[in-house]
Amino acid sequence: MPGAIPTTAFPDGRTVPVIGQGTWHMGENKKTAADEAKSLRHGLDLGMTLVDTAEMYADGGAERVVAEAIRGRRDDAFLVSKVLPSNASREGTVRACEASLKRLGVDHIDLYLLHWRGRYALRETLDAFETLKKAGKIGAWGVSNFDPDDMEELRSVPNGATVATNQVLYNLNRRGIEYDLLKDSQKSGIPVMAYSPLDEGRLLRHPELVHIAKAHQATVAQVALAFLIRNPGVIVIPKTGMPERVRENRAAVEVHLTEDDLATLDRIFPPPASKMPLEMI
Repeated sequence: MPGAIPTTAFPDGRTVPVIGQGTWHMGENKKTAADEAKSLRHGLDLGMTLVDTAEMYADGGAERVVAEAIRGRRDDAFLVSKVLPSNASREGTVRACEASLKRLGVDHIDLYLLHWRGRYALRETLDAFETLKKAGKIGAWGVSNFDPDDMEELRSVPNGATVATNQVLYNLNRRGIEYDLLKDSQKSGIPVMAYSPLDEGRLLRHPELVHIAKAHQATVAQVALAFLIRNPGVIVIPKTGMPERVRENRAAVEVHLTEDDLATLDRIFPPPASKMPLEMI
């Protein structure tokens, strides 16, 4: 019987499993939508209750897949969605959230993020987030693709210190956030949500990772995920439409990397030696 998935806490005290489920590229093909929803439901059954989506993904199609996956079991899921920066004015953010709620078939989103910075002032977007919180339409708000300077500016805006998370690109191939952003987030008690933790599948083909995986009777994906979630305050959201891959991802919590493993990974994928621009895809 596999052990429980470890959890991490948001600033408001709510906890989520450190391995959730992503939905980027879901909903793009009607022929695969049912299998994608089935895969998400399987993840919920396994305790991977955090489901991340966005209005941008498949122009709302991913949110519709999520709606099917959580039909009849809303309380089993911790839903995360995002507003596009082009919609992130005071009024636009509220409209975008209401449209996401409709597509998701729910009355509230647990965590609502600004997808990346755009032309609207942060104060406008945060005012809208606070309006949505007071109305019970979102439980908390956060950001995505914010670098340390962005986070510092965010905290200077009224209510900016109540940010719940920062979702950024983070995987073995892209470790830039370890130099400053990850440390700053951990010090502030703000979890980092790592998107594309398998580098869109590129890591799965890395030959040197195979040796570490074999030593643990694990897969390369499990090693790559285990590397990230060993860090306090890191949540990973791998995406897959296949139940067998969901089970594989969930089992990453059973992989415990040794100091020798970590030294090898540092050799293969060197940590940042200086500040780097925040990477995005």
